[in-house]
Amino acid sequence: IDPASEVSSDRPSPGGRREEDDDDGEMPRDGEPGSSQEKAVPLRRRRNEMAFRALLTALLLLPSLATAGDFFTLKGHGGPIKGIDVSPDGSRILTASFDYSVGLWQGGTPVWLEAHRAAANAVRFVDSKRAVSAGDDHDIYLWDLNTGTGRRLGGHDGKVIALALSPDRRTVASASWDRTIGLWSLDGGAPPRFLKGHAGGVSDVAFSADGVRLYSASADGTIRVWDVASGARTRLLVKGGFGINTLVLNEAAGWLAYGGVDGTIRVAGLDSGDTIADFSGERSPILAMAVDRGFKTLAVGDGHGFIKVIDSARWVVTGDFRATLRGPVWALRFSKDGGNIHAGSLDDAMYSWPVASLGEHQRMAAGELSFLRDPAGMSNGERQFQRKCSICHALDPDGRRRAGPTLFRLFGRPAGSLADYSYSPTLRNSDIVWDVGTIDALFDLGPDDFVPGSKMPMQRITKAADREDLIAFLRRATAESGGNR
Repeated sequence: IDPASEVSSDRPSPGGRREEDDDDGEMPRDGEPGSSQEKAVPLRRRRNEMAFRALLTALLLLPSLATAGDFFTLKGHGGPIKGIDVSPDGSRILTASFDYSVGLWQGGTPVWLEAHRAAANAVRFVDSKRAVSAGDDHDIYLWDLNTGTGRRLGGHDGKVIALALSPDRRTVASASWDRTIGLWSLDGGAPPRFLKGHAGGVSDVAFSADGVRLYSASADGTIRVWDVASGARTRLLVKGGFGINTLVLNEAAGWLAYGGVDGTIRVAGLDSGDTIADFSGERSPILAMAVDRGFKTLAVGDGHGFIKVIDSARWVVTGDFRATLRGPVWALRFSKDGGNIHAGSLDDAMYSWPVASLGEHQRMAAGELSFLRDPAGMSNGERQFQRKCSICHALDPDGRRRAGPTLFRLFGRPAGSLADYSYSPTLRNSDIVWDVGTIDALFDLGPDDFVPGSKMPMQRITKAADREDLIAFLRRATAESGGNR
């Protein structure tokens, strides 16, 4: 019922506003002044860090999967993959997921970085020892990859969709639906700054090669250029009628590629803003773009599940591959040598295909996904569960990672009581017991009113008959082993 994973007590209120942070813009961490445990680092944390280091050491002894030539998958998440990155040396992969977690992979084995309180959307390696992530909880975290600990850099007033690192690896830029761009110091040398000027949510950002300029794409249909030092808008590069979701910058070659909600795939010259190449089609929206490190190959993912591969030297399409049988392509990244394309979709796994043999391997979303089942053969109660609950919760004790805890044996269970799930403090410390009355109130009032401070997605079931049918279905399904997953 509470799909949350938290390390910080600060949380957005129902209106998207936040409680006041400390004066320095950071929440106090355990063991620091102002925290509830300021006198000593908790023994549990020290043990967790030791266990993480042991697991990380074992992981580093495994062979790398982030190389070209082989098809492979990375399985272990409990929700769709929203973001991907490859380490500077190409040996490790980071994945950001709807299950609130960031996965750090080598040899197919993950270690989990957990702090986000909603879906993790974007992730970037800073260097071999650090990474940054951002998500639907509005927050940006800096991770110590040696210990697995995360430090909240701060947050926006809306979802954070994309991240970009400055060339010197000292600053991260964040693109948020609150219409701003955040600039965050990774060495603690400066307070965060917010660049304002877009009339819609900001969807992607990219630094110039020298770090002096920042390019931003927005739902307002524009691509703007900013002076990083002053925060001033210096140029309107692209102005269109439809929102722009993603961009790729190659400043050395003088071009910027971008994709829009209407299926636009264009390449603009940086000097004039004029179109160099246009690969727009009927498949929309365009949701993901990636380029290999040599800027030779551009990959574009769309809402119909296709990946278009473009030769950026000749500006010709060299492949158009249906990567997923159902749903969109949300995330793309190339392996270090450019030989593989890594992708994320509705599946709980990241898929990687050799560029040389696209179409010859398994596609994503080949199996049945509970939240995409045909509702025609369901009872109303099951239909409500599939629509409102199934992407976050299992009905049986399957033990798989998910955004929310299993609902197996839900009735009569105190909220926040499963030992193997990281609840929000709100539910962990509540006196709620899940029964007919409390479940009805949860969906009648909505989580923001019934359990304010939790991070359950805001959703209501307004019709009493629909709530009754859902509760009747849950009573049957959660009391039986082998329920729908």
